Parts: sequence; structure tokens; C-alpha cells
Amino acid sequence: MSPAYTQMNELEKLCEDIDPTKVHKDFRLWLSSMPEPKFPVSVLQDGLKMTNEPPKGMRANLRSSYYKLDNEQLDECTKPHVYKKLLYSLSFFHAVMIERKKYGALGWNGALSYEFNDTDYDICRSQLCLYLDQYEEVPFTVLRLLTAYINYGKHFSK
Repeated sequence: MSPAYTQMNELEKLCEDIDPTKVHKDFRLWLSSMPEPKFPVSVLQDGLKMTNEPPKGMRANLRSSYYKLDNEQLDECTKPHVYKKLLYSLSFFHAVMIERKKYGALGWNGALSYEFNDTDYDICRSQLCLYLDQYEEVPFTVLRLLTAYINYGKHFSK
């Protein structure tokens, strides 16, 4: 018998032995697990499941990008009016990139699969602020090259 199977049996036994009349009324048992085929069914059936699912849809992805920003981050650039407009464009682009993963490699030049995440977005957001502060005029060519070709495009074979 594998160690994982034995541990799962022990977990199931521990959970079955909990007597609700003998534990504190505020007692809660929190379990966190990666998907595991041997996870005891009885523990799953008796418990409440909580998951953190990624947002689905363009609107949810855009909302997710904006909920993570506070007023200090929105005003960190010396050109907040331009920054906010370009940040919306960046957020929309990021939402498109995340949403299109359901199509797999279809439409891309190559079969490389990459899950875009908040780190990609955060790097582009930081670069956007940096380059807006650094130049008098908005450096659209530089920003497009950094965002579309380097930060997001590097994940695809050319």
C-alpha cells in the first residue's frame, strides 16, 4: 500500500472520529489539497468546498485587473490622464490574452501554450508608468514593442 493511500485513510479515520458534541462550537478543520485521486470521498461529502476560480469572460477579467489597483497606483505616474487611458488599453489587451486561452494554439504562430497571469500584466503596467515618466511625448512604438512583442509575444514561437 502506498504512503499516500495510508495517509488518506488516516485522514478519513481522524475526520470520522471527530465527535461534534465533544469539540468547541467554533471548531473548524481547514484542509488544502491539490487534486488527489485517493482523497477520501467521505471527507469531501461531509465538508464544504471552497475554490478560487479565475475570472471567466472579458468583463470579469477587466474587473479583476482593476480591483487589484488602488488610487495610489493609479496616480503613481506623472501623467495620470494619459496613464489611465493607456492602462485601460493594457487591461483590455491582457483580458483578451487570458480569455483566448480557451482556443489553445488556434490562431497563433506555433503550438506553445502559455498561461498569462498577473505578473505579465504588472510588468507591463510598471513599464507603462516608467516610459510615460521618462519621455515628453508618449512613446507608443516603444510601449507596443515592449508589451506586444517582448512581454506577451515572447511566449510564442515565431
